[in-house]
Amino acid sequence: MKARHKRLVLLAAALAALALATALVLQAFRKNLVFFFTPSQVAAGEAPRQRAFRIGGLVEAGSLARGADGLTVSFVVTDTAQRLPVRYRGALPDLFKEGKGVVAQGRIGADRVFQAEEVLAKHDENYMPPDAAYALKKAQAGGAR
Repeated sequence: MKARHKRLVLLAAALAALALATALVLQAFRKNLVFFFTPSQVAAGEAPRQRAFRIGGLVEAGSLARGADGLTVSFVVTDTAQRLPVRYRGALPDLFKEGKGVVAQGRIGADRVFQAEEVLAKHDENYMPPDAAYALKKAQAGGAR
């Protein structure tokens, strides 16, 4: 084989390896990508049914209920336009309170209850995830019409 052909074969192998590596990275990225939705978007059917996603909004006042086991909790997340019941088993963050911002990650169950795998609470009085803050403002503006 001539030197020129060897270089072409080496170049083709390098490009194939690069394409394979890129495909594997994109596949892993796609599997770990988690989208954010509001209760209004979930009610409108925009949220995925087969994949985990995040919901955000406010914990509705008076909706927090603890199970007999001490680890299971249920509460309602609202964006002031729609409500979404959430069930979670685990320790809640210290800053988790009714009337405060929350982001939960999980899936919608067959009973239309969001089964949370992780619950995050805002860390101070001024912070809310930008997507959640925008969704709340948008829902409030839509409700005022």
